[in-house]
Amino acid sequence: MPIPEKLPGKQLRHLRSMSHGLKPIVQVGKHGWTDAIRVQLDGALLDHELIKIRVGSEAPLSAKELGLKAAEGLSAHVAQTIGSTLVLYRAHPKKPVIKLPRVKVSATDPEGE
Repeated sequence: MPIPEKLPGKQLRHLRSMSHGLKPIVQVGKHGWTDAIRVQLDGALLDHELIKIRVGSEAPLSAKELGLKAAEGLSAHVAQTIGSTLVLYRAHPKKPVIKLPRVKVSATDPEGE
C-alpha cells in the first residue's frame, strides 16, 4: 500500500492533541515489524483510528523507522514520534469518527498551515 498524502500541519497538531491522553495499544518488541504486528495495528486502526504504539528498547527498528514501515504497510499517517512512542492515524473507510479540521489552501500557503 502506498503512503497516503501528507496531512497539513493543522490536522497533525489536532491529532497530536487528541493522542495526548491515549495509552499505548500495541507494543513492539524484539521481533520488530512482523505480520502479527501488522495485523494487530490494522485492527487497532480500524477500531480506533488514532493509536499510540510503544517501541521496546530491544526492537530492531527505532520508532521513526517503524512509523515509516507502518505508514507504508497500512496506508496510515504518522501523527507523532517521540522517543520510543509512535502515534498512527488512519480514518475509518466507511464511518470516520475523528473529524479533522478543515484547512484553507491559499496561493501563498500551499500546505494550508
